[in-house]
Amino acid sequence: MHDPEPDAALASWLRLDQTPGLGPLTARRLLSAFGLPQHIFSATPPALLAHAPAQVVQALKAPPSDATQALVERTLEWASVPGNQVLTLADAAYPPALLNIPDPPLLLYVKGQAALLARHALAVVGSRNATLQGRAHAEAFSAALSAAGLTIISGLALGIDASAHQGGLRGIGSTVAVIGTGADKVYPARNHALAHRIAEEGCIISEYPLGTPPVPHNFPRRNRIISGLARGVLVIEAAAQSGSLITARMAADQGRDVFAIPGSIHSPLSKGCHLLIRQGAKLVDDAQDILDELNIVGGIAQRPCPPPSAQDASAVLDAMGHDPVHPDTLAQRCGFDMPFVQAELLALELDNRIETLPGGMVRRLAAT
Repeated sequence: MHDPEPDAALASWLRLDQTPGLGPLTARRLLSAFGLPQHIFSATPPALLAHAPAQVVQALKAPPSDATQALVERTLEWASVPGNQVLTLADAAYPPALLNIPDPPLLLYVKGQAALLARHALAVVGSRNATLQGRAHAEAFSAALSAAGLTIISGLALGIDASAHQGGLRGIGSTVAVIGTGADKVYPARNHALAHRIAEEGCIISEYPLGTPPVPHNFPRRNRIISGLARGVLVIEAAAQSGSLITARMAADQGRDVFAIPGSIHSPLSKGCHLLIRQGAKLVDDAQDILDELNIVGGIAQRPCPPPSAQDASAVLDAMGHDPVHPDTLAQRCGFDMPFVQAELLALELDNRIETLPGGMVRRLAAT
């Protein structure tokens, strides 16, 4: 039996995500203005028109379609199964690393060990048509990095991705698969056994609603999540024009490190890596090169908690990200006690660095 209050809150997020004509930028504007989906749906049309086009406002004020209602009910049922959950931007468990990318997903459908999403991580990507040597590199590097405590992020594709996941599962860091379909589907089918193992021992996530088929344009878009979750991206075997290079460019734009393994000058699958190295990616030929670059010594089992001396306004702002958040959620993200968080929020508001929204949510102001 579902707890009705969490179900109602999640249903509002799901309905918002399915609103016809509502794109991610407009959704974020509305959330910034009103705080939570429930407040958006209860707002008056004139208030909504200040932040969204008329056709979107009309869709927001209309009752949900039968298809949307059926999807909401199906998703609530899916999320009630142990190991499944849907994280929203307002959830304390939403991956901290995604909070500061330009376009974090409103929702994340999670299957497996969600705690991995808050761990230090490295993305490993490359060609679907990888050579035997390339797949061996992917598994060996990923196993060594996972043994040091880094969670391996990849996209569950054939080739380098699959080998990276297999290597990640060999260490304490485990692995996270970011997929381009609904979380209830496995693509490609050849990775079904691997996906089942990742769901048991690692984590599978998607920003797409349940039932979403493998639509080609969804895969490049999910790459920003692969890079966004990670401290850096390692590219192993990539052609000059490939999705791996898109991921690497997104990583650079997000301020992440980019690493590449060089190869033969005669191999088409080396051209992408060589291009990245010429553009400033760090050449690596051993997993220790990456650990040294990331200043990882002796392994890292989990994201360290801030020391007491770091309990200041900057730490609270960093945990806040750029989206509305409730103080209770902030306290959980920071690991600070609520009186401290409330005191810091008051100081930040008096300093015009944050503002309070309806429902007690707080939001960082653009100038900060």
